[in-house]
This record gives sequence, C-alpha cells and structure tokens, in this order.
Amino acid sequence: MSAAAAPALPPWLAVQLKRLLAQRGHAWLLQGPSGLGQAELGLALVRAWLCEEPDEEGACGHCASCHAIDVHTHADLAVLMPETELLARGWPLSEKAQADIDDKKRKPSQDIRVEALREAIEFAQRTSARGRGLAVLIYPAERMNTVAANALLKTLEEPPGDVRFVLASDAAHALPATIRSRCQAHTLAWPEPAQAQRWLVDQGLSAPDAAVLLRAAGGRPADALSLAQTLGAQPAAAWAALPKAFARGEGAAALAGQPLGWAIGVLQKLCHDLLAQASGAAPRFFDAADLPPVPRGPAAVEALTAWAAELRQAARTADHPFQPGLALEAQAARALKALHFAPPSASRP
Repeated sequence: MSAAAAPALPPWLAVQLKRLLAQRGHAWLLQGPSGLGQAELGLALVRAWLCEEPDEEGACGHCASCHAIDVHTHADLAVLMPETELLARGWPLSEKAQADIDDKKRKPSQDIRVEALREAIEFAQRTSARGRGLAVLIYPAERMNTVAANALLKTLEEPPGDVRFVLASDAAHALPATIRSRCQAHTLAWPEPAQAQRWLVDQGLSAPDAAVLLRAAGGRPADALSLAQTLGAQPAAAWAALPKAFARGEGAAALAGQPLGWAIGVLQKLCHDLLAQASGAAPRFFDAADLPPVPRGPAAVEALTAWAAELRQAARTADHPFQPGLALEAQAARALKALHFAPPSASRP
C-alpha cells in the first residue's frame, strides 16, 4: 500500500513532541478534546522512537524506517484503531478482518476489537526487526471496551522487551482508571488563535474562512480544517447561512447528504448559541448577526433547554441504522419548532 510522506506537524504539536522526546517512559497517554491532534502527535512520537536518525526535534523523515511508516508497512509498529478509523486513514486491516468485510459478513467496527488488541499483545512479545524496539499506537484509546482494556493491563504494567506504547484519546475520562494509572499523561496544549489561523491558511484556507471556521470548531484547528472540507467551496458562507436556513425550515436541504451525527453536532452548536443569547451571553460558534432573533427570558431558555436535552439523546443514537434522509428531516423539523419556541412534542423519532 502506498501513502504520502507524513506532513509537517503543526507548530504547537512540534513543541510538544520535542518535550515528550526529552522524557523517558514506556507508555504515554496523550489526552485532550478532539481536534487538537492527539493521533498526529502520537504517530510523530512513535516515528521518532523507530527512526534510524532521530534528533531532538523528532524523526528524520528520510530513512528506511520513516518510509516504512509513511507507506504503512513498518514491521515494528502496531497501530490499533477502530476499523472505520483505519480505513479512513489508509492503514491496512488484518487479512481476516479485511476478508470478513469484503465478504459482507460484517461492517467495519467502530470500536477497537478485542482480537486486534490480542494481536498487538502478541506483537509486543516479538524481537524488533529493525533494532529500534517496538511501538504500539492506540487511537482513540477510549474505543477499547472493558474486555480489550483488561487484556492490555498486564502488558502495560510489565512490558516485555523493548516495546513502548502511545495511547491517544479524545475522552481519557472514559478509559478505566487502571489503564490511566499505568501511563504517563500528557494533556495537549491549545494553540493560540492567531497561530491556528496561520496554520489553516497554510492548509489552503483564506484568512476570513480560517477565522470563521476556527470559531465554528470551538478553537480546534483540525476540526476547523475538516469542517472546511465538509462545507465545500465557500465554507464560511455556508456555515453562516445554516442558522437561518433552519429557521426557514430549509435545514434538511442545507445539510442533505451529511452524516446524521455531524448534522446533530451542528444543531447542538446552534442550540448552544441560541441559549447563550437567550441568557444574555455572547454566542460561541456562530456570529450573532447570523443567528435568528431570540427573545430573552425564561420561556425561550426553557424551550431551548428541552431541545438541547433531545439533541444529546439523538447524538447517542446517531449511529443506529435509521433512514438517513428521514432522520435528518425529523431533526430539522424539531429545530424549526425550537427556533420558534413551540413546546416540545411528547416523543421523537
């Protein structure tokens, strides 16, 4: 399998990588909210560990080891991710897993399977093929179920030979305390807004788009870039138009074709900002001028709070096998009621 060389780390991650490489430890837990680069920092860390010519800044990027990681074939690196994440990032599945999916026996897993974890534990017993030790990268680590996490405990506590682990997580609180206690924790730093905007411009966004989308992503640069790719050619304008599209009853059309979970996330941000305005606070994700008018007072707050609770419930079931178009229309209809402060109905699809 071919893959492009790893892109340069964003500057705020490069600083953290240098700090991590100056410390010792056989198991790291990289933690923080999504969109800060846990997976990218974790991969850069194991690249440096396995590199044939590393320096204090990280891997050299041109040796045989770096190339093997770039093409996802390094014999001394095990990458554990949900199968959906592996496929999205271009990493190969095991032969059996790929065969099962190709034969339509099952869909790619959204969790880290116990079988994959056990294979990684067996991998940790091997001798390094390139002489730089072994490395195991697990992301998102919170996607291990209890059985898988328990299988990892002994290996984390008493690692065999020269093997090191990186667990990267967007929700470290969801990991068992026994796992967290066996790792050295590093909490990712938030980039400065100006630094994040410069990075987004370097990725091809205009400066105005970068500013709008960074706000829309809650200050998370990777999420802002992903949002730009989702929204298309004029992402800032598309984002700004969403609140009033929902208020006009055109929300389902505006988000047609998008995953239900993503659409619910947009609605949660809209609901948050409307609640802020109804309470006399400033919105966080949208510009105030782009929001539909919101009356202040208890009635609006009560209606929006009820909608927020329903959106939380909807987010928990977004991966269920609903008919996508109908599910999105149902959410858009509920948004329209909330935006006009109609009382919530008794049940939701």
